[in-house]
Amino acid sequence: MPKLLEFVRNPIAYIAARWTPSPRTVERAALAALLMSILIVVTGGAVRLTGSGLGCDTWPKCSDDSLTATSEMGVHGAIEFGNRMLTWVLSAAVGWTIIAVRSVKPARKGVSRLAWSQFWVVMSNAVVGGITVWVKLNPFVVAGHFLAASALLTVTTLTWLRVREGDAPPRPLVGGPVRKLAGVLTFFAGCLMIVGTVVTGAGPHAGDSSDVKRMPVSVELAAQTHAVFAWIVVVLALLLYAGLRVMDAPVGPRRTARNLILVLLAQGLIGYVQYFNDMPELLVGAHLLGSTLVWIGVLRVLLSTRERAALPAPSPQDGVRPTQAGAGPDRSSPDGADAPAAPVAG
Repeated sequence: MPKLLEFVRNPIAYIAARWTPSPRTVERAALAALLMSILIVVTGGAVRLTGSGLGCDTWPKCSDDSLTATSEMGVHGAIEFGNRMLTWVLSAAVGWTIIAVRSVKPARKGVSRLAWSQFWVVMSNAVVGGITVWVKLNPFVVAGHFLAASALLTVTTLTWLRVREGDAPPRPLVGGPVRKLAGVLTFFAGCLMIVGTVVTGAGPHAGDSSDVKRMPVSVELAAQTHAVFAWIVVVLALLLYAGLRVMDAPVGPRRTARNLILVLLAQGLIGYVQYFNDMPELLVGAHLLGSTLVWIGVLRVLLSTRERAALPAPSPQDGVRPTQAGAGPDRSSPDGADAPAAPVAG
């Protein structure tokens, strides 16, 4: 009974006290949350592009009379309700990440805070999604919903990148000017994403077949402004890559910057093709997926300009109790941390 009470009181701490995941397990958990955050953005776009934004006309129920979609709601109700159900899959992936990171030994408080921030962003974005339905797809609220999803994409990406490195203080791999240029690139990429929501808010895909209010901005002006920011980001990425080459930077940052340029060029090609073909749904969806890959690439470039080595393992002189009398750390454990003398099953 005491163990059951301990589990009910704090299940995550209970699991962490009895399980130490391998670094590969933690990385896979973080990657699962990242992939789900990409999927929730893309499927959210599919809801809008298929005109299913009001397939469920209220929230948190699907309709005033039903918690779930019914056959009378047709395919639009099924699509909207299916997207809502994906939130639970996303929550499971985030929960797995939190448990895995919390169970790492020694504890990684910074990474744990990142993992927990995923949970709060998911919860807040669910509320924003409900408000989006309540206000009948107001384009400004829809834009906020996308930006909240982008915030989730940010923290899942940062968590995934951080679990793959150590916790020592960051050490720069490139000079100050290049690091500042990476920061400027990140800023303009964020602006590009924001302007993209204006193109969506003014464009033809309102999310429902009814007369949905659009942003009072010319689609052509919004798209041209978006293109200007896109070219700024491309030029900054090229300058950054050139700077890394001139400074003979390590191969890691150079490769990451090169990959970002390739993604940007592919995304730009899709953007121009969709613009000159009146924004067909399939290409708009591909462009939305590309926007997530661009932002992930930008964050990878930003973090690739420095490295964090693993902190040295604690020694017995530091007050760490060895597994047996006179023995050092148990190297058979996944992370090399001290294992308890009598492991508890489970």
